[in-house]
Amino acid sequence: MNYVLLLLGFVLLIKGADIFVDGASIIAKKLGIPSVIVGLTIVSLGTSAPELAVSLISGINGNNEIAIGNVIGSNIFNILIVLGATAVISPLIIKKSNIKSDFIINTLVTIFLFIVTFDSLLSIKNNYISRLDGLILVFICLSYIIFLIIKTKNNHGSEEVSAEISEEIINANIFIKIITMIIGVSGIIIGGNLVVSSATNIAYLLGMSEKLVGLTIVAIGTSLPELVTSIVAAIKGENDIAIGNVLGSNIFNIVLILGLSSLINPIPVNASLFIDFIVLILINLFIGILIFINKNRDKKLSRIEGIILVCLYVAYMLFIIKRN
Repeated sequence: MNYVLLLLGFVLLIKGADIFVDGASIIAKKLGIPSVIVGLTIVSLGTSAPELAVSLISGINGNNEIAIGNVIGSNIFNILIVLGATAVISPLIIKKSNIKSDFIINTLVTIFLFIVTFDSLLSIKNNYISRLDGLILVFICLSYIIFLIIKTKNNHGSEEVSAEISEEIINANIFIKIITMIIGVSGIIIGGNLVVSSATNIAYLLGMSEKLVGLTIVAIGTSLPELVTSIVAAIKGENDIAIGNVLGSNIFNIVLILGLSSLINPIPVNASLFIDFIVLILINLFIGILIFINKNRDKKLSRIEGIILVCLYVAYMLFIIKRN
């Protein structure tokens, strides 16, 4: 029954986030907010909604190891599996100029989180993400959103609603869309509760730690929206969306999700997660080397490189399961 509830929780999380994003996007466009800004803010936040729900509920319930494990595991999954599997299905042509700033921000916030968590290498047994750390992370999140909006306006200017969707927007009933958004949020909350409670029960039944469940089962489940979005985008030739989705989601996972979670309850961090933080930083740097090592304007992430990323994730999974 716990496995059924876990699956049901993931379905509610993903479908709830999809319904919420759809309703929010239509309302924003109807109010005249450019769709590119909607995509960079509402949609990016929407794909991180499952992680947000799970981490916040975990923090409230005191299951802090699931909260931190969920974020670290999701970010590792996004880089190695979402990018890797997407490249295997359809090699990615990455425009370096479009993702350079987001890549730098993603790497910096990851290193910053590592520093504030393990601020004393001589005493890594008692570490936590404090409320002050959380406040700083939330401030960084707000600054990043403002940066995205300013960058978008500078690059694209004001954007008109496209003809193919204008009729849908004109005919949209804001009241009904608000109702669907409420339904979507309800699905996210209920799904988050089911995932946390069932995953915790599974951990106890199988002798797994909450940390391992967060790094594996929960992290993979809550990253499904990013996986589906990136694969579909790559198949349609929207390579910028595929890579941008991963970088944006990873940034929001750290600055928004861990920021809000630690504001609710300071998050104790298990000493063994020191290695997982290092792994996350190293694969960020590895991706940076793959993308920016040559001087060409664009980088093609090939199928071979995609397979390498997937194999690295399999090796990481085997390592943390054996470690548990």
